[in-house]
Amino acid sequence: MGRTIENKQEIVADLKATLSESQLALVINYQGLSVAEITDLRRRLRPTGTVCKVTKNTLMGIAISGQDNWLAMEELLQGSSAFLLVKEDISGAIKAYQDFQKASKKTELRGGVMEGRLLKEADVKALGDLPSKEQLMAQIAGAINALATKVAVGINEVPSSLARGIQAYADKDGSAATETDAA
Repeated sequence: MGRTIENKQEIVADLKATLSESQLALVINYQGLSVAEITDLRRRLRPTGTVCKVTKNTLMGIAISGQDNWLAMEELLQGSSAFLLVKEDISGAIKAYQDFQKASKKTELRGGVMEGRLLKEADVKALGDLPSKEQLMAQIAGAINALATKVAVGINEVPSSLARGIQAYADKDGSAATETDAA
């Protein structure tokens, strides 16, 4: 029994809602994957805030029509397609997919769409090589902490060097006074 029109409309509405929350959409050829393997892929992607949708290309085509930031995906809608819709951690999602692909060797990345631009496999790989949001925040925090430490040392150094200068002047003045007394 096929899907009813209402059922298809629900699927398209769900796809539109998920796309509106997504930053990146990856299209993969999932032909040859078992249900257990797709479940494994979904499990790996879940911590990164990514949803894996397996749906007909025609339904995804209807969902992206009229949405300028997703129209480039039309080029990728062919064959057996699964859509990885990334909401949060882009590089984490790409790395999770790459790990799955290395393990299963059954999927093929066709490309992706981000901010209205079509991404080829090399572009997606470059995005995956970027540090995660947590790593970037740690690097920024480390840089801020290093800067604050340098400022604190510099501020602390001003009175110390002033005190050493006064001490040196006092020592010099004291030695000049003792020479005058001796003469």
